[in-house]
Amino acid sequence: MAKKRRAGAPGRQAAAGTPAAPPVAAASTSNTPVALRPEPAADGWASTLLALMMFLAPGLGFPGEEMLQDTLKSIIVAFSALFAAGLFLLAQKQRTEPLRWHGVLWLPLMLCAYALGSMAWSQPYLAGVEAVRWFVFAVIAWLALNLMTRDRLAVLAFCIQAGALAAAMWAAVQFWTGASLFPQGANPSSTFINRNFFAEFVVCTLPFSALLLGQATRRGPIVGLSALIGFIITTILMTGTRAALMALWLQMLVVLPLLAWRCRAHLAWPKWPRSWRLLAPLVMLGTVLALGFIPSGNQKILLEGHGTNALERGFQRTQSIGPKDYSLGVRMLMWQATGNMVQARPLSGVGAGAWENDVPLYQAEGSQLETDYYVHNEFLQLVAEYGLVGWAFLLLLFAYLLLAAWRSSKPGSAEAAADQPWRGVLLCSLLALLLVSNIGFPWRMATTGALFALCLGALAASDARLGFTAPWLARPVRWSPTASRVALAATAVCLVLAGYITQRAVEAERKLVTAVRLALAVTASGNPNDPALAPTRREILDLAREGIALNGHYRKITPMIGDEMARWGDWENATWVWDSVLASRPNIVAIMGNAARGYSSMGDQQKAWEYLERAKRIQPNAPTVRSLEVILLARTGQEAKALAAAKAAMAENIVDYDLANSLFILSWRAKDYALARQALARRVAGWPQSNAEALVQLGRMTAEEHDDQAKGVEYYRRGLAAASPGERETLLRLVPQEVRHLVLEQPQTSANSR
Repeated sequence: MAKKRRAGAPGRQAAAGTPAAPPVAAASTSNTPVALRPEPAADGWASTLLALMMFLAPGLGFPGEEMLQDTLKSIIVAFSALFAAGLFLLAQKQRTEPLRWHGVLWLPLMLCAYALGSMAWSQPYLAGVEAVRWFVFAVIAWLALNLMTRDRLAVLAFCIQAGALAAAMWAAVQFWTGASLFPQGANPSSTFINRNFFAEFVVCTLPFSALLLGQATRRGPIVGLSALIGFIITTILMTGTRAALMALWLQMLVVLPLLAWRCRAHLAWPKWPRSWRLLAPLVMLGTVLALGFIPSGNQKILLEGHGTNALERGFQRTQSIGPKDYSLGVRMLMWQATGNMVQARPLSGVGAGAWENDVPLYQAEGSQLETDYYVHNEFLQLVAEYGLVGWAFLLLLFAYLLLAAWRSSKPGSAEAAADQPWRGVLLCSLLALLLVSNIGFPWRMATTGALFALCLGALAASDARLGFTAPWLARPVRWSPTASRVALAATAVCLVLAGYITQRAVEAERKLVTAVRLALAVTASGNPNDPALAPTRREILDLAREGIALNGHYRKITPMIGDEMARWGDWENATWVWDSVLASRPNIVAIMGNAARGYSSMGDQQKAWEYLERAKRIQPNAPTVRSLEVILLARTGQEAKALAAAKAAMAENIVDYDLANSLFILSWRAKDYALARQALARRVAGWPQSNAEALVQLGRMTAEEHDDQAKGVEYYRRGLAAASPGERETLLRLVPQEVRHLVLEQPQTSANSR
């Protein structure tokens, strides 16, 4: 006993404010690790706020379109982290004992420092966003390191489970009823913008639910927790997200059973009666089967053709994993472009967050990936953007996790054995996160990013608790009331900045999204240039100007306003909107093409050709570029060259809608009717929504070819019959006046004949 007290003495000296060296020395001369103590006795409710963050972020969504779902979740995470830091520091304002530090905290800080530095030579806005993201990550991890005792981990696990349950309930309602609770993309997305984001989060929460089940000692909680796990598994199957499904099967079939057996001495389940041990898996499986066979009532999901219920959908999507899958094929194109990026900038990277800005420069010739903002592979994106710093982050992260897993598998003391289940759960959650990170971008999502930080910080706290001390692992850092005051002041500044940034972001997003919604409504009216809509068009322009002034970097939303304006023929304002986007993202070929068309339509052919040359330097064989060249040649009186360029592009199968349409019009004008028919057939095959217009155009061309308007009547009738109510009136105006009565009389004639 005396030896044990002497071994612990240096730790008590460190707690009194002595230098950090004694604990390290003691650890090196004794077989018993020295714990870094004391753990903060009072946390000012900081740990509770962090736990609530993991309930609120996944559980809440914004019911309107004026704010994106991840914007709300980012606000919840950022302010929770900063307020928790403030509460924690207030509780330590008189503290003279050391706080904890851990080498793993240098990883996000290293990325944050690189991001700040890359603002000087890369895209400043994107790099600044990355710097903020990694700073918040580091704050959460540091708080977890200093706060997460085993008791507090239990509270955190409960809130993570509650957040997953709340999100899963929204997803299930959407899958079964089709209710549109929150504006979003692919269903069922719960409170997230996309179902992949929801699935990737909840699959990482399953280890926490499993541990709470393994610790339960009464039949009621055992049944409830088993049913809850079964329900969450069912909602993952509902999404059909392949990455989450792979992580699910690995956890449920391999990792969690192995952990349950390996940690059985410190779990309650081995002491359950045999009937309870049978009951838990039966309830879990029964829940999956009972809920998994309920058919979906969501038409968007049913139209995808991937199954009518959760079980069918989950297994079908799992079996579809392979190189022939379309979405995986698109990801392969992105990964290849990213590989080119890494090869070109292996040391410096392209700059934090700059992948979406620079990827057009590294794509395969003729391909366009400009609608994607992330690589869908966190590891590739990290090394492409951060260069050597990204490689260092990944190597050090994996090395630390492997070391943590090895140490967790060999508990050498009672304290280490008591921590073993928690370490296993944290590592299992991180394993699931790393798996889904291979074909997604969960680190960039606020909720999964916060879970990542908490797991790393809690694992570091376990290291500190177990005395795994080294300069690059856990160690004490001097603390004082002065340090508390300085840190509190810095936290207050961060809160003010966060409030300012949030206010501008929310306001910009509200204005831009409102402008998009109004613009779509004007287009849908069928007569966007109606004088009665002039006030709405002015409001749209005012909202766009105000939103862009607040944040000129909203590439996901802003171009949509310009696209709708172009449909009305308002080229001046549409081009101004596109130019504002190009000021932030100068390499986006598709938007360059739009701007060139705008300038050409306004008569500024020189400016249009300048944009074309810029686009050709980046992607000379992109369909957008080839079709733009044809259009500009035709508009500058070089129709023979335009026709030759269009025929060459068609022969090389470099075709978009504009090119097929231009070839049709040019060949019609050249009276090459056979080629015009081929071009029109190609346009309809690729864009079947243009079928009604194509039939009317074919009627006009046939009438011209035979110099007989009656030859086009049957095509006119078929075109008007295929037209939607919104386009019928427009197409009718294309029918020559002298045969229009024949076309309109056809339904009455058919009725009389019957």
